[in-house]
Amino acid sequence: QVQLVESGGGLVQPGGSLRLSCAASGGTFSSSAMGWFRQAPGKEREFVATINWSGNYASYAESVKGRFTISRDNAKNTVYLQMNSLTAEDTAVYYCAAGKYVRYTWTSYDYWGQGTQVTVSS
Repeated sequence: QVQLVESGGGLVQPGGSLRLSCAASGGTFSSSAMGWFRQAPGKEREFVATINWSGNYASYAESVKGRFTISRDNAKNTVYLQMNSLTAEDTAVYYCAAGKYVRYTWTSYDYWGQGTQVTVSS
């Protein structure tokens, strides 16, 4: 059983940056693929980024490519999402997820955090 706790969300102005963190415990984080998803009010949960167990493969949604960077520190059991050049369209609850394999659909992951709110507004 893996427990995931996200942090780092908040209110940021358009064009600003935030770094989300997701701390894992209770399982084999270093062998898990990790993903970030987000859900805006009234919308489906959507894929943002994913990274494999070693950190040498990452993939992004087109909407965030070039602005967001996913990374992980297996020694700290933590995965990060660095978000730059934020826009109002990035406003959502952001969730991290853990699973066996890199996947792009939220139903493919086994464990989820509670989410952290990101609001981009002036």
